Amino acid sequence: MVSTQSTGVQDSGSKYLSQANRESAKISPNQELLPLSARINSRDCLEIGGCDVTTIIQQFGSPLYILDEETLRTACRQYRDSFKHYYKGESQVIYASKAWSCVSVCAIVASEGLGIDVVSGGELHTALTAGVSPDKIYFHGNNKSREELIFAIHSGCTIVVDNWYELKTLVDLGSPIANPQSPIPIMLRLTPGIECHTHEYIRTGHLDSKFGFDPNEIEELFTFVSQQPGLNFVGLHAHIGSQIFERQPHRDLAAVMVQWMSKAARYGLAVKELNVGGGLGIKYTESDDPPSIEQWVQPICEVIQEACVTENLPLPKLISEPGRSLIGSSCVTAYTIGSSKVVPDIRNYVSVDGGMSDNPRPITYQSIYRAVVANRMSSPLTEIVTIAGKHCESGDIVIKDAYLPKNQPGDILVVMATGAYNYSMASNYNRLPRPAAVVVANGEANLILRRETYQDLVRQDCLPERLQEG
Repeated sequence: MVSTQSTGVQDSGSKYLSQANRESAKISPNQELLPLSARINSRDCLEIGGCDVTTIIQQFGSPLYILDEETLRTACRQYRDSFKHYYKGESQVIYASKAWSCVSVCAIVASEGLGIDVVSGGELHTALTAGVSPDKIYFHGNNKSREELIFAIHSGCTIVVDNWYELKTLVDLGSPIANPQSPIPIMLRLTPGIECHTHEYIRTGHLDSKFGFDPNEIEELFTFVSQQPGLNFVGLHAHIGSQIFERQPHRDLAAVMVQWMSKAARYGLAVKELNVGGGLGIKYTESDDPPSIEQWVQPICEVIQEACVTENLPLPKLISEPGRSLIGSSCVTAYTIGSSKVVPDIRNYVSVDGGMSDNPRPITYQSIYRAVVANRMSSPLTEIVTIAGKHCESGDIVIKDAYLPKNQPGDILVVMATGAYNYSMASNYNRLPRPAAVVVANGEANLILRRETYQDLVRQDCLPERLQEG
């Protein structure tokens, strides 16, 4: 949302490029509104990955997710290299694919040496299809089905155990499924009881959470796991939430987890891997000021190393699982502007050809976004409008009070920072087909997700024979 209190109404959409025009390797992508490759070309149109957005829309239609490969790879490398620089032990960055799980995204991050965090059988299948090595896949979730656990065991990935029901189910499955010489690799997820300032729905580290074992039962838990020959305990996991700007909660988490490591050692459980989760936020508006990737990584590494020295423990393999901060700023969504409506002295509505079915975050989390008109990048921002979606829902508002240039039907509206939890949470509400997605790089746009068709919408429909009569 662009507040009506804001200044600089006469500025053009080009102001969002002020950061992105610097050398991309020195920029933390999560601190940018537009992808790193974003430029304005000679036609005054937005260009991403060397591709004119208006031309891409002519080729692939709208709405369209446009993923900038340069931004995604830069974020992957900054995470990977920061851990290598600040941590003296082994480290592994894994992508929290719930942010956007598709074969191409998994393949890109895997090619940068990252692993994959999955939370369902479907995400596991996607990662494996993308060629990700099972030893770099970690399976999360608070209610994995028996079938999903069997799938995970056969795949050879590490299972992050969330609760007693799952743990005992794995013990039951271990005997008939697992190779006695190769017990099931597991990590234990614990709830650290750490609060952070973020949306209630995406806080996961406080005690009142559906995720993880209660730390008050840690002795009973460690005792039980130490007595299970069919399980290969490899380490501990915790995660405190998402879209976090504070650094202190992650420092606190790192210290608490090393204390857990020390307790595990008393039960003969060596913590070879320590997974500190993710949660680093991204910039959605000009006022957002998240830490850089390096600024997030450095204190975690320092705290764990200092605490391990104090506790006389060997450094574990340090794992983190960023999602939003890898993919969020790498993608934009392009729409075509259609109808408009003026409510005198109240509001001007401008409607686009998508909305809550391709981006449910505004109606679900009251999330705030920024937008530009891709074919009028240098035009002054003279209008305050509410960008509405096309769904039969009054709450289907993409951005309230957005500053735009004078626009007309057929203009291309680009909403920034839509890589995380947009396609992955998209729906067919009102039976709208889900949009296509392309990846852009070096002046070339390649399809990574086909646009759904009306036939796709009815493919799973069944009509009982008795309803076919007459």
